[in-house]
Amino acid sequence: MFRGSITALITPFRNGKVDEKAFQEFVEWQIQEGSHGLVPCGTTGESPTLSHDEHMRVVELCVEVAKGRVPVIAGTGSNSTSEAIELTKHAKRAGADGALVVTPYYNKPTQDGLLLHFRAIADAVEIPIVIYNIPGRSVVDMTTATMAQLAKHPNIVGVKDATADLNRPIRTRLELGEDFVQLSGEDGTAVAFLAHGGVGCISVTANIAPSLCAQMQDAWQLGSYEDVFRLRDVLMPLHDAMFVETSPAPVKYAAYLLGKCQAETRLPLAPLSVKSRARVEEAMRQTGLLGD
Repeated sequence: MFRGSITALITPFRNGKVDEKAFQEFVEWQIQEGSHGLVPCGTTGESPTLSHDEHMRVVELCVEVAKGRVPVIAGTGSNSTSEAIELTKHAKRAGADGALVVTPYYNKPTQDGLLLHFRAIADAVEIPIVIYNIPGRSVVDMTTATMAQLAKHPNIVGVKDATADLNRPIRTRLELGEDFVQLSGEDGTAVAFLAHGGVGCISVTANIAPSLCAQMQDAWQLGSYEDVFRLRDVLMPLHDAMFVETSPAPVKYAAYLLGKCQAETRLPLAPLSVKSRARVEEAMRQTGLLGD
């Protein structure tokens, strides 16, 4: 269903507004470079600062360009269940292939609360749902036991795991089975995640190195492990640089250096510091994305 290198898309801004032209050109470039899927309006897309109208428009723009060539998994999560349902309904209407639903942030629901939240969304909208488990941002961690209960729902098909716990995919596979789609949410552990039962990565780095990230995932599928390990090592400095400050400020600056968009983020994210810009540029040169 969903596999390989799936880009957690940035949302380009120009003078405070969504740069629709830059975004659609960026989506097309991603597809041409070999990305296996696209996620508009995730955390990397600055979804917390998009208005509802902007959020829905970005999903529509992405689906319009993709034209079914690669899956579009729209970010539709919220800490309000009713809001998440409305965004997920819109994603379905817009033609998205799936929805990425984050665990509710700030509210800190119990495991029972998580069950009720995700079941309510899955009952309301017939679309494949990928749970986004990211304790570092939402301050709540969905247990494997809770996920196993949710996986019984036909519309809940997988997880984006951003726990960086490499025991988790093994336990999840053993408890939920091979058909439950496990996608890494941490670029630096993407290969290890594959080895432990994953089938891909929802990637920040793929915004600026889509071809390299896709090649690494393809090489894994082909069993070309020498290529996998070479690409893993080539990409590692880039992974580190993309989180030198809070994402997506570093990756938007990197995309700016590639001429894909402005480096503009929305407050409360600050512009990237001079020191961090130098770190990003150095990593891009080391990876071969920029000339000397």
